[in-house]
Amino acid sequence: MLESSLPAAFARLDSLEVRLCRPVNSAARFPPVRNYFALVSRLGDGVAWYTLLATLPLVFGTGALRPGLHMALTGLAGVGIYRFLKQRLVRERPFHSHQSVRALVRPLDRYSFPSGHTLHAVSFTVMLAHYYPQLLWLVAPFAASVALSRVVLGLHYPTDVLAGALLGWLLAASSLALCAA
Repeated sequence: MLESSLPAAFARLDSLEVRLCRPVNSAARFPPVRNYFALVSRLGDGVAWYTLLATLPLVFGTGALRPGLHMALTGLAGVGIYRFLKQRLVRERPFHSHQSVRALVRPLDRYSFPSGHTLHAVSFTVMLAHYYPQLLWLVAPFAASVALSRVVLGLHYPTDVLAGALLGWLLAASSLALCAA
């Protein structure tokens, strides 16, 4: 029953959210804005997080191996969560449903809910803040840019990003709690 009511609920939500998506997406008509968010999006595909995990032991020594492994395993769990949800919730991306929203980069998959980029950006940021709070000044603005890039580039609705952020926070908090126990 839930699965049959979801498309109608998403359609109503989409029609409300596209009002915000259009002006945010149109900001990317300026090349510096488009190029910045396209780069941030590409780095948010995983490049930034993999690089971060590889760099931690170089900067903080072998003591960073355990936190890095913890973050990597949590990241893998995040992949499973957002893929599972996207395959079942099947919310079309804004550019699929609304001609007035343009996709400015190619999406990694078909559906938009939740934002996997945002889930990982928030999850890694929360975990990094726990293990290495001195790096928060560097990672938090990047994570916020990743989240914003999803709407600017026409790939997600704001609620996709909010859901991804909430899931990322819950995942990181749960993972940290499990390791502390």
